[in-house]
Formats: sequence, structure tokens, C-alpha cells
Amino acid sequence: MEDPNNHTIFVGGKPFMNYVTGVVMQFTTQNAPEVIVKARGKFISKAVDITEVASKRFLEGQIKIKDIKINSEEFKNEEGKLIRVSTIEIFLKK
Repeated sequence: MEDPNNHTIFVGGKPFMNYVTGVVMQFTTQNAPEVIVKARGKFISKAVDITEVASKRFLEGQIKIKDIKINSEEFKNEEGKLIRVSTIEIFLKK
């Protein structure tokens, strides 16, 4: 079961503005004190862009970047080969 206090946006292949809207909605309608934008691999740059647009265009002066964590994860792909992929977590707060 998902934690209702966990305000996390996982960035993937959906249109860019869907994620920006998700971040803005978490802060405005859900009244979240903090939102985490998470991404891996090729979606990391998209996560950074989403964070910048949300904080500088839609919620200017209302939210700021609290912390950024980078890491990497290892997993096996379909062929059974071990793959390492970079990850990012961007913590935004009111």
C-alpha cells in the first residue's frame, strides 16, 4: 500500500508537462510540504528540466530545492547481463 504522505513523482516516458503539473498539484491541491522527483538513466535530464520549470515558472518564490541525491542501481537486463544505471532524487520543499 502506498504511503499517502509520500509525495514522489517518478519520471518516465509521459509528456513533459504531465510531470510539471504533477509537481505543482502536489504542492497546491495536496498541500505537500515536500515533493521528490525521481528518475533513472535517460530520464535524469528530464527530471532536472521538470524541477526547473515547476520552481521557476509555475511556483516561483514558493518552492526551492532542498537536496539532490545521485546514485546508481544495478540490475539484470532481459539477456541476464548486469547493468548499472544512474539515478537522481531531487527534493523540493515549500
